[in-house]
Amino acid sequence: MLRLVGSFVCLATMICGATALVGATSPGSDTPAAESTAVHQLVPWLLEEDRQLRGIPFSALIADVTGKKVMAFDRKNEVDQRVVGGIGAACNQAIKQLSAPGSAIQKVGRINEVSSYFEQTLRDLLNSTAGLSCDFPATAQGRVQRFGYPDLRVVDLASKRVFYLDAKLIAAGGRDSTLRTFYFEPKVATNKVRDDAVHFIAGFEHEPREPTGLWKFTRWDIVDLARFKVKLKAEFQASNADIYRPEAIVATSAK
Repeated sequence: MLRLVGSFVCLATMICGATALVGATSPGSDTPAAESTAVHQLVPWLLEEDRQLRGIPFSALIADVTGKKVMAFDRKNEVDQRVVGGIGAACNQAIKQLSAPGSAIQKVGRINEVSSYFEQTLRDLLNSTAGLSCDFPATAQGRVQRFGYPDLRVVDLASKRVFYLDAKLIAAGGRDSTLRTFYFEPKVATNKVRDDAVHFIAGFEHEPREPTGLWKFTRWDIVDLARFKVKLKAEFQASNADIYRPEAIVATSAK
């Protein structure tokens, strides 16, 4: 935990130092801030810290970013069992509804665009489940935000306990894939984790579309994230607005 905090503090300090120099130049030269001392310190640190920034406990990350606890699912706890039972029943019904030939998702061309249908369907089904309520979680500013982790906030009405639920789609045979399928952005304004809670992923497995022309979902798993581990990928980004600056363009096709 302390190593995690220290690593993030060190990273943030160096990034802030490099950012503060953006637009500046070295005296007597045209060297941009990207070649400043701060950046020269940042990049080697990222390379050296690569191993330490892997295997980060998700619970520690949530605690540091939000101040909230990730509670472990307790198989012996009556509330935990009741909520998982309700979520499981909703997952069964969601698969049945969305795999049907007349389902709205059958008109969707890309599987990545199907996730939102699962989120909405699970929300509706869980809201109709006795003893539970479910909605899209609001940010720290009180705004409902569909993108980003988590997708849903489930409340057990009797105990008032909160369970976060994130829906994921898995291609058959893709469980061992090492491609990124989960991300969490540590931002204050758009943070949606506002409760001590159990955190779940509901993974829905689907068959390839080609044989039948339909999306068909075959099974699901509910995963407890209490012992989940993540890694930080350092990535330097730019937008088209950053790239296609008029003063940087040196040649253009004829109109």
